[in-house]
Amino acid sequence: MPKSTSHPTNTVQQSTLIGVAVLCLAVGFLGGVVFSIYKSTGVAPVAVPTAAQPDIGDRAQELDRLTKETAQNPGNSAAWTQLGNLYFDTNIPEKAIWAYQKSLEIDPANPDVWTDLGVMYRRSNQPQEALKAFDEAIRLDSKHEPSRFNKGIVQLHDLNDPAAGIKTWEDLLAINPLAMAPNGKSVDELVVIYKKNIQKTK
Repeated sequence: MPKSTSHPTNTVQQSTLIGVAVLCLAVGFLGGVVFSIYKSTGVAPVAVPTAAQPDIGDRAQELDRLTKETAQNPGNSAAWTQLGNLYFDTNIPEKAIWAYQKSLEIDPANPDVWTDLGVMYRRSNQPQEALKAFDEAIRLDSKHEPSRFNKGIVQLHDLNDPAAGIKTWEDLLAINPLAMAPNGKSVDELVVIYKKNIQKTK
């Protein structure tokens, strides 16, 4: 799932598509298929943060700049989004959630930021809040692919609701039959895999 922040305008990291990314379904009926949630930015998938990802200390100058900008211009939604992206990229979900919420208070109609917010909720073990954020992104943009893909991940992996997750992905395929997961697999291929795994558990 993508990250869509104020990385090049598509706000929440479209520069790394949460979308952010989370590995999904590597257990149970998920049959060991692993892929990441992408940052809702609309372009490049981002893998789940690991020890190799930048530490917040490595981006101290950027943090200082954005902290000053949001303090001096609290109505600058882009700056709040960038701050959220910084915390997203350095795996500090609680602060990312706070910054994205600030951005959305100013500009609530940004589906990319809603999607990145959802990814951060998921990473902080709040799957229901993640679903709400993804649903809001979908409400704002019915063709928003990152939010639909990420929603399916949460339903399949966190809520153990394969029927709902598959339905979410089938809705995504209705919008884009060529939709791809961040790991390079086509979404229609993943749907087939999950359906087969469900049958095996019956």
